[in-house]
Amino acid sequence: MANSSFRASKHGRRGSAYLEAEFSCSLQELRSLMELRGDDAHDRIRQNYCDVNGLCARLRTSTLEGLDGSWEDLERRRQAFGPNVTPPKKPKTFVQLVWEALQDVTLIILEVAAIISLGLSFYRPPHADRDSCGSAAGSVSDEGESETGWIEGAAILLSVACVVLVTAFNDWSKEKQFRGLQSRIEQEQKFSVLRAGQLAQVKVSDIVVGDIAHVKYGDLLPADGILIQGNDLKIDESSLTGESDHVKKSADKDPMLLSGTHVMEGSGKMVVTAVGVNSQTGIIFALLGASEEAGDGDDDKGDKEKKKKKEERKKREKKDKKSKKDEKGKKGKSKDGAPVEMEPLNEDAEPEKKKSNMRKKEKSVLQGKLTKLAVQIGKAGLFMSTLTVIILIVRFVMDTFWIQGIPWTSECVPIYMKFLVKFFIIGVTVLVVAVPEGLPLAVTISLAYSVKKMMKDNNLVRHLDACETMGNATAICSDKTGTLTMNRMTVVQAYLAGCYHKKVPEPSLVHAKVLDLLVLGIGVNCAYTTKIMPPEKEGGLPRQVGNKTECALLGLSVDLQRDYQSIRNDIPEEKLFKVYTFNSVRKSMSTVLKNHDGSYRMFSKGASEILLRKCCKILTENGVAKAFKPRDREKLMKTVIEPMASEGLRTICLAYRDFTAADQPDWDDEADILTGLTCIAVVGIEDPVRPEVPDAIRKCQRAGITVRMVTGDNINTARAIASKCGILQPGDDFLCLEGKEFNRRIRNQLGEIEQERIDKIWPKLRVLARSSPTDKHTLVKGIIDSAVLEQRQVVAVTGDGTNDGPALKKADVGFAMGIAGTDVAKEASDIILTDDNFSSIVKAVMWGRNVYDSISKFLQFQLTVNVVAVIVAFTGACVTQDSPLKAVQMLWVNLIMDTFASLALATEPPTEALLLRSPYGRSKPLISRTMMKNILGHAVYQLTVIFTLLFVGELLLDVDCGRNAPLHAPPSEHYTMVFNTFVLMQLFNEINARKIHGERNVFEDVLDNPIFCSILLGTFVIQVLIVQFGGKPFSCVSLSVEQWLWCISLGFGSLLWGQLVSSVPTRWLKFLKTAGHGTKQEEIPEEELEEMKDPDEIDHAEMELRRGQVLWCRGLQRIQTQIRVVNAFRDSVSPYENLETPESRSSIHNFMSHPEFRIDDSEPHIPLIDELEAEDDAAAKRNSVPVPNNTAPERPLLPPPLPARAAGLISANSAGLPPCPGSPLHSLETSL
Repeated sequence: MANSSFRASKHGRRGSAYLEAEFSCSLQELRSLMELRGDDAHDRIRQNYCDVNGLCARLRTSTLEGLDGSWEDLERRRQAFGPNVTPPKKPKTFVQLVWEALQDVTLIILEVAAIISLGLSFYRPPHADRDSCGSAAGSVSDEGESETGWIEGAAILLSVACVVLVTAFNDWSKEKQFRGLQSRIEQEQKFSVLRAGQLAQVKVSDIVVGDIAHVKYGDLLPADGILIQGNDLKIDESSLTGESDHVKKSADKDPMLLSGTHVMEGSGKMVVTAVGVNSQTGIIFALLGASEEAGDGDDDKGDKEKKKKKEERKKREKKDKKSKKDEKGKKGKSKDGAPVEMEPLNEDAEPEKKKSNMRKKEKSVLQGKLTKLAVQIGKAGLFMSTLTVIILIVRFVMDTFWIQGIPWTSECVPIYMKFLVKFFIIGVTVLVVAVPEGLPLAVTISLAYSVKKMMKDNNLVRHLDACETMGNATAICSDKTGTLTMNRMTVVQAYLAGCYHKKVPEPSLVHAKVLDLLVLGIGVNCAYTTKIMPPEKEGGLPRQVGNKTECALLGLSVDLQRDYQSIRNDIPEEKLFKVYTFNSVRKSMSTVLKNHDGSYRMFSKGASEILLRKCCKILTENGVAKAFKPRDREKLMKTVIEPMASEGLRTICLAYRDFTAADQPDWDDEADILTGLTCIAVVGIEDPVRPEVPDAIRKCQRAGITVRMVTGDNINTARAIASKCGILQPGDDFLCLEGKEFNRRIRNQLGEIEQERIDKIWPKLRVLARSSPTDKHTLVKGIIDSAVLEQRQVVAVTGDGTNDGPALKKADVGFAMGIAGTDVAKEASDIILTDDNFSSIVKAVMWGRNVYDSISKFLQFQLTVNVVAVIVAFTGACVTQDSPLKAVQMLWVNLIMDTFASLALATEPPTEALLLRSPYGRSKPLISRTMMKNILGHAVYQLTVIFTLLFVGELLLDVDCGRNAPLHAPPSEHYTMVFNTFVLMQLFNEINARKIHGERNVFEDVLDNPIFCSILLGTFVIQVLIVQFGGKPFSCVSLSVEQWLWCISLGFGSLLWGQLVSSVPTRWLKFLKTAGHGTKQEEIPEEELEEMKDPDEIDHAEMELRRGQVLWCRGLQRIQTQIRVVNAFRDSVSPYENLETPESRSSIHNFMSHPEFRIDDSEPHIPLIDELEAEDDAAAKRNSVPVPNNTAPERPLLPPPLPARAAGLISANSAGLPPCPGSPLHSLETSL
């Protein structure tokens, strides 16, 4: 019927009115229908369409076949009822972004100063005698001044325009990147619909009105629809109604399914009736969009109203305070019982707190540290710039009116104004350079770059800050199935009809009645969307579609040479009497069939130990049921289930129960129905560990991250898989608990969870088996809230089920499975693993740590420039009444160090070395003492060079002095060289900044980052152009080749100086402080802080010093040993005399083992250089393999005099030397 109507409508296009007439159901009619709920909706459907099938007929669709899927039909439906897309909010235009960038306070001050300077440069006082206004003003020739006076003001405006355009462009590209990410996430979303009788996965945006969609547990509904048939369907409509209770849906009571709601239980089939802007979610979005547009025009008014409301609310809250206190106890009790515990809110700022409680809105650790640091630097910069302006003005006033004794005249005011503006511009420029506005840019670039690259590593990042937080992760709570294992399940063992088969038996070995029951049970008691499909490539494995455990059971029926599809064709989904779908509470699934004689048969499958408790009979070899007593169950557990589980197999029990027509039970009383079962079989399902997982877990453990497995599986299976993965090591003192035991240990007598009890368990807990999603949430919350360890734990969690939502939201970083994950889990997560693989989490850790290090590199570089530029400008202003670096030059330096450096240093790719250290933690300062040493060390070099050039440069370089030049004086070679050397030192220091732990090789992997190389080269080329052709606007004159070589040599000196700075161990410089702490830094006392930071400090100079000491000690000991050997051989008396039998001389080892030459181990060993190299490679002392004597390098350089027989030498086994490396001859041999 439906198909004929499609064909009839293919003859040419028609108008929208005809389309609606053709579908005999208008858009408005469907919209009004979807606004009804419950019985009202059911009555309206019955009145207008008889039933849902009548509505499908009007929409020209079939409940069994769906749409035919032809392009013309789909297009017609889109025209009549709209597409399934909600138009996105308009992005900000480039002009708007430019306007936003112009709002920067420092830039506004600069613009104002530049405009005043520009105005004054064109103003000529009519009768001003220049000489009468002071020597500073009068010593400039008037010639050409009016033509060039405007250049500085114009150049500043041009520089400001450059900065604004670069900022706006960065914001625009960031916006574009996010939109790309959003569309990528949307493209990932697919939904099951029936097209031409086949179940197909289509993009959510391709769903149209009339589609027959299959809904199942965990789906996020993409459109509005009416239920055709449902099995135990429960929907969470809280996103639309705010009611947290799950709403039960059925075709005859409440058939309305709404977009944006979550399927929490069951499955079913619906006909789509509204999509896009016409769906319930779309209507809300449209209202939001309208209100936003209305609000945009009247922002100020809105702000005033907000303030008013806030004040009113505060008054109201103060009144309510007393009543709130009374209610507090009641609230607390209700809170504990809820599966998701919320933090108590502060009465004075309830809505504000609510926002901060939502973790996604909260500032990340890194952002918090950066904001604090930027404010501190900004304050220092403001102080310095104000001081600079005051000193300049005071000096000018004293020089003009006191020393020169010039009287005040109104004609000179414009000239004095010019000086004032010039001083003001210098002050503002100091502020511009001091304020690190490049910090947020560096963070954005680094995160955006990481997110883009992480997509290639199968990490789809939904929230930017998750990427950075992952770098600080200290614990990962991972699922087992699909994440640690391959999620390709197969039945490998079975206990069938009283026989334990170690492999799947031949059908001839199983009784026909048992076989029929088993295959029928598997066929009907699995979701009909689960299928075994033929392999994509010839010779490949069959494809598993749907739930993988069910696929394993269907695979078993195929192995037993039975066709499950023919059973499904005989008993279609509509004929199933009742379905109790699987959920985490039941841990089982049951399907009830109605027989022809009115009796019923129920098939059940589920976790073996749970379902076996509900069995009272078991099938024997001849297919007859016999009694199944508790002792039989215990025996079966010991002989079948435990051996299966210990091999890492998941055990599933299959059972059935018959109900007579006479005694029909209450089908809603599950507890009564799911008893008195007859066990058919217990099967062992294998899910092999992913080959790359053990290595990934080793990397995590080496990186200081604890991996815990949280699974719904049997504890023996979980323990076996954990051992295979490397989560549990032989001989480790760790806990493996079941959900029940875990709950018993963490709750008090009243059944309330206590943090102290959790704190006793979680540090040792490695496996949590048979756990519910609530247990997972409790564990995650317990670890995060724990104060047992100094550092607050940063927890990552993986999840795929709908009920994992709370745990994913509570965790610092939530990973959802891209393949097996439900829409609800994806919605709650921060990162989606597109390959469901644990090793992708390790890559996320690497990228997260890389973000942190990239920001630190940028900070190290920027703060060096800040310190030097501010001191130079300040000192220059104090001494020479002018800044050696002019405003435009400062803006160029600012552009280098902010925009270009953030691009260059924030795009460094991560290396495996990042996984060789422990996580930084929340309280770790952004600027470590090693970094502070680098910043101050390089600042000392740069300041020495700049001040030498500034005050004696004209003598050294044989150029005219540029100091004390009057206003609008032409640029000098002297100051051009100062500027050029300063910029080149920054360029070479940018290479130094690539290493933040004092490593020597700053060029390591530099060619792996083309962005860094091109920016460095590009900046150098622009610098050459500025100096050679910049002229007056940049206050530069072109330099000769010799002068350029001087500048480059001084710049290159930064690299050599860097080697010297790296050689100084940080522990020698006790006066250095850290900076850029987390928010709670004030609470830690100074002494504790230093003690706490020292062990984590990575300092390569320290390591080199230790290696040097060790080499020295070894050299000294070898010399002593050689002297003793030579003396022994010189001795006139043979050492052999009266000491050994002639036979023993045949063996050099026997000779060496003689007491005369044996070297005792009484002296502590000196570690081998190889061992220290391993430590060096690890880049962190804590992660290196412990050497025989960790304290050796700490001893004085000169070892104590060694006794003749107890010269402590190196351990033999570690160096791979011949059998007796401690021997004197060996030492002599090696030295020769």
